[in-house]
Amino acid sequence: MLTRKQYELLRFINERLKEAGVPPSFDEMKDALDLRSKSGIHRLITALEERGFIRRLPNRARAIEVIKLPELSAAGGNRRGFTPSVIEGTLGKRASTPPIAEDDGNRPVAVPVMGRIAAGTPIEALQTRSHTISVPPDMLGSGEHYALEVRGDSMVDAGILDGDMALIQRNDVANTGDIVVALIDEEEATLKRFRRRGASIALEPANTAYEVRILPPNRVRIQGKLIGLYRKY
Repeated sequence: MLTRKQYELLRFINERLKEAGVPPSFDEMKDALDLRSKSGIHRLITALEERGFIRRLPNRARAIEVIKLPELSAAGGNRRGFTPSVIEGTLGKRASTPPIAEDDGNRPVAVPVMGRIAAGTPIEALQTRSHTISVPPDMLGSGEHYALEVRGDSMVDAGILDGDMALIQRNDVANTGDIVVALIDEEEATLKRFRRRGASIALEPANTAYEVRILPPNRVRIQGKLIGLYRKY
């Protein structure tokens, strides 16, 4: 399963290899995908390599080999051969939400765990459903819910630790002060405190070792709000 940006980069590399015999430079990849920095390209290449689509050859500059391309949908419904968006495939409104068991009494509710979320340096996250956790019904509000495993320490002063399970209420809006799942540039997800600063959005850590990220609204999509935590110990 590839995100849209991963697929676009893989296709661009493959086409350039066919045309010129050499892969594109990082600057060319950045411009082709309309990214603001080469760090995003590094993350995408690492993700493609981890998923077995490309191989970086050692001791050679700009040496990238395409090993395979995504398979086309047998039904023809997804001819580009990739999941339309890492968010749409898991957390977005277009996703088919996994069934959640509910009960009229006080029995626990099964909430789907949808992968990992960064509370530190933003990472590509939000995978497909892996399992469920049982949550007391009085912890849940209205609407849909999901859980994410926290990775990183940027929210420790808010009591959110590495390894915690964050319980998220699906939502695409947030109020200043909410801790949210934020998708940045359609490719990296992070757990941060949301604030508006004039016409910009601030994603604030709860750890002085990390910097606040100030971004224009068109670079940020809210995917849910934190409503609770589970800790294994």
